[in-house]
Amino acid sequence: MKRLSLALPLLLLGRLGCAADQPAVGAKAPAFSLPSQEGSTVSLDQNKGKWVVLYFYPKDFTSGCTVEAHNFQRDLAKYQKANAVILGVSVDSVDSHKGFCAKEGLNFKLLSDADHAVTKAYGSLAKSGETEYAARNTFLVDPAGVVRKVYVKVNPSAHSEDVLADLATLQASK
Repeated sequence: MKRLSLALPLLLLGRLGCAADQPAVGAKAPAFSLPSQEGSTVSLDQNKGKWVVLYFYPKDFTSGCTVEAHNFQRDLAKYQKANAVILGVSVDSVDSHKGFCAKEGLNFKLLSDADHAVTKAYGSLAKSGETEYAARNTFLVDPAGVVRKVYVKVNPSAHSEDVLADLATLQASK
């Protein structure tokens, strides 16, 4: 019985440790500079003055990631009207992103974090066996570069609508 009672706090501590790796609401968003599917380098600083929807996703061409990307694409005009840009990040290559955008008709930037540094900085690196990938997490960053909302393990089907609703609420409160 004692073993079980010690295991639970350790398990909870481990879970808290993972969450602590993510930038907290109110914290400055970690800076980054990554290549996009277009070959250009995109940084957080380039988007100062705009809201940034920084979403991490596991893999190009997979069902959940395709649904999530299609929904962001569907709502792209609404994000633009709200002075927001969408940046998708995965550990896939620039070439993979280029093919994914072409096949799925995506007109926003997908960023390649091949060395996993940015995904780690945002506490979004996951592992399955020997394979590392980006967990499905999103960070809503305000025009000053401050994290205003963190979404963990999102539902790709409803995520874009959730982000738009939170964006409207946050903008109305400023």
